[in-house]
Amino acid sequence: MTNWHTITKEEALRQTKSQATGLSAAQSAAGLRKHGRNELLEKKKRPPWLLFFYQFKDTMILILIAAAVLSGLVGDVKDTVVILIIIALNAVVGFWQEYQAEKAMAALKKMTLPSATVLREGSPVEINAAELVPGDVVALETGNMVPADLRLIESHSLRIEEASLTGESSAADKQTEKLDTEKRPLGDRTNMAYKSTIVTYGRGSGLVVATGMKTEIGQIAQLLQEDSTMTPLQQRLADFSKNCPLLSLASASSFTAWGCCVAKTRCKCCLPPSPSRWQASRKRSPPWSPSPWRSAHSAW
Repeated sequence: MTNWHTITKEEALRQTKSQATGLSAAQSAAGLRKHGRNELLEKKKRPPWLLFFYQFKDTMILILIAAAVLSGLVGDVKDTVVILIIIALNAVVGFWQEYQAEKAMAALKKMTLPSATVLREGSPVEINAAELVPGDVVALETGNMVPADLRLIESHSLRIEEASLTGESSAADKQTEKLDTEKRPLGDRTNMAYKSTIVTYGRGSGLVVATGMKTEIGQIAQLLQEDSTMTPLQQRLADFSKNCPLLSLASASSFTAWGCCVAKTRCKCCLPPSPSRWQASRKRSPPWSPSPWRSAHSAW
């Protein structure tokens, strides 16, 4: 990936196979076929009811639901109510987060410019911003929304508000010279203009270097649509919840087997002796062993 802010504007024109007078119509059409339209792609929206039920697919939530059912069957109403409240709160919070993420994606799509002024062999032409391709030269004026990621090649007191990307409320001054440091924050790349930012003062022009989902705002949109990455703690909890049913089943089986063995042993110990064993024990007893009845009679 090229660090456009670290190269000169002449080198940027060479790398995009363009020139200061812009692309021709044929070059633009070829670039559109190669790079696609300058639009933010959005995954198919899920209805709110599906978003809500999607929150119950987690293994731990299924275990909690099973625990609530079992508690209800044994008559423990208090535990059942507590577990159901926990499940409902988890579902509401998860649903709200995903719903807000989808709304944010829709807001990003609205932050697009319907048209842009480009140079076609030196002549300014207004085209649909979705048809911009890398190599196009875009004219910028006060009040314009930047239609794509640009490497600035001309700047006359140009200032651009980049709050949608950097969070800085004050507009940034722009220039056209290359910068030395590669790993610069977006707000410090003063020779770049990014899609969905707004020109607040001055005028200039820029070379399109990224369109659609390859722009900085497009990468944010892609992150919003991806499944959230789990933290190490969440990963451990997920692994534990998957192994928990197996551990519970193994423990229950072990305790059941141990209980059966203990019960069987106790039953054997409590059985009365058989007649043959009783007679054998009588034969082994010495004839002079005193009888409790005889001792009581002598004492009397």
